[in-house]
This record gives sequence, structure tokens and C-alpha cells, in this order.
Amino acid sequence: MTDSPLVLVANAGDGTVSTFRLDGGRLERLAVSEGLTGCSTFAVDVARDLVYAGVKGEPAGILTLSIDRESGRLAPQSRLDLPDGGMNYLALTHDGAGLLGASYGGGYGISCEIADGVVGEPVSKIEFPNLHSVLPSEDGRFAYFVSLGADLVAQYALADDHQLVPLTPETVAAPAGSGPRHLVLNDAQDAVYVLTEFSGEVLHYGRDSATGELTLRGAATAYDTAKGLGHSVFGADPLAHHYIWGADLHFGAGGTRLWASERTESTLGAVAVAEDGSVSAPERFTVTETQPRGFAISPDGVHLVAAGERSTTVSLYAVQDDELELLEQVETGNGANWVRFV
Repeated sequence: MTDSPLVLVANAGDGTVSTFRLDGGRLERLAVSEGLTGCSTFAVDVARDLVYAGVKGEPAGILTLSIDRESGRLAPQSRLDLPDGGMNYLALTHDGAGLLGASYGGGYGISCEIADGVVGEPVSKIEFPNLHSVLPSEDGRFAYFVSLGADLVAQYALADDHQLVPLTPETVAAPAGSGPRHLVLNDAQDAVYVLTEFSGEVLHYGRDSATGELTLRGAATAYDTAKGLGHSVFGADPLAHHYIWGADLHFGAGGTRLWASERTESTLGAVAVAEDGSVSAPERFTVTETQPRGFAISPDGVHLVAAGERSTTVSLYAVQDDELELLEQVETGNGANWVRFV
């Protein structure tokens, strides 16, 4: 058994998940697991070697899969049907006992309890247009859902049974027409950062760790302003109009950089995070896989793996502050859009 980390990549176009081993600055593809129709999100319980994957179909659902760390194979264990629409984002509570989901097409979010790897029926359901992501706080006491369609972040307390209890107020506004999409919490848990799809900004929300409440503090651009991209609008084709098309957001090591992807120009850039939590625009950008919807950074912050929706390869980079050095590209599959280290 090796201690080298694994990397999972969802290939929505093929309905597969590729498993890679990262060893010595190289990616080795170990396995390609099939039967995950339209998979574009999954959450990993590292302690239990379980993967919870959102799949499409009639009905859509959430599959629980076990992962064999030696072979890289994913084996189905159980399934929860979702007749109201599939998930675009899944996130686990820190103890692995709760699963949160956001459905873009269905316009709803859920919280579920997990017992022995089996995802139970939702114990709570909320509704906002085009929910795109959700994350719990590290202590499992709060949860935040991002609504692209309503330009807001919805904030909840998580009860012991994982019921969602609205805070007061239940929602916090994002700038009108910005299209908030993905969010992250910092290590100190006193800030939430949201990447917007239409305006290409990282929004900085201060967070009261006792009450869970958010307050918008500031913002910074996260796309290459030298490329002449226009502000996007809901329903527009960003490629046809050369509009901003923000996608994914992740912290680098140390919490001083927030890496963000933009799909029209296929770039990755690192937003600087100051000691007071404020953000400033990237100084440089790296052109990466075509249409980079998803990427991930290794837990030690040394490597970044990026996938492209219009590419069949993933790129492995060495990370040095706000710069990326391409190490290699490796075949994965069609429509790659979600990446996680295991």
C-alpha cells in the first residue's frame, strides 16, 4: 500500500470517474469507473474511503461508492433517488454524518443524514433559483447555499439531526447580476469567499463564527481584464459573446491565495488574500485546459490539477506562490469537470 495521494476526476460526457495516483510529480491513471451518468459533483469521505456522487437520469440520484486505494476502482454501495432533479454540488459535514446538496436545475437544496455510508431521505429542503453550491462550516454548526439565479447566499444553522434552521436574516445579498457560483471558507472560519460567474469577482464576506452570520466586506476581479471580456447575463452564451464565465474557486496553501478559474479564456489566476481578509486581483494568469469548470489543489498546496469541459486531458501543475509550472497532461475522458484529492 502506498501513501501517495489519489486524484478523482469526473468525466460527465462519458459518465465515468478517473482515478489517478500522484507520485513524484507525476500522475498515473489507475482506473476509470463507469456507470456515473452525467456526474459533475462528488464529495469524498477520506476517513471511510467513500465517495458520494451526483448522477443524472430518470430519476437523478446520489450514489455511494467505496474506493479501493490500491486499484483506484469505485464500487457502488447504495443509491438515493432524487425525483426533483440532480445535484450540481455535494458537500459533507466534517464528521461524515451529514450530506448537503445544491440543485441548479431543480432550484432546491437538501440536507441528509448518513448512516453506514447510506444517504437517507432529505431531512430539510430549501428552494432558491439556480442553487449552485453549498458548504458547511468546519464545526458542522452552519451551512451556506449559493443561489446564482437570485444573487444571494442563504445561511442556516445545522441542527443535531442536520435540519436546516434559517438564520436571521436567512439570506445575504450578492451584487445584482453578478451570478454567485462557488464558495469557500477560510481556515480561521471568519470569512467566506464567493466566486461570481457573470462578473468574475471574488466576493469577501465576513463571518461571525458564533452566530454564523455573513456580512459583505469587499470584492476583487478574478479574471484577466486584459482580454476584453464583457459582463455576462443569465441565459447568454458566454463564448458567442466573449463574456466572463467564472467557474471554480479553491484556497492555496497558507490561505494567502484564492485560485479561480474562468472558462471563456480558459485561465487560472490567484487572488491575493490579505491578513485582514480583503482580496486583490491576480497579477498573472495561466492558460489551462479548455473551459476549466473544475480544479483542485493538493492538501500540501504543492500541486494543482485542472480539468476542462472541452478537453480530454487533465493538467498537473507545480504551485509556487501565484505561479503555475506545467508538469504534464494526462488523458482522463470527455467533459471533465470536477476534481478532488483523496
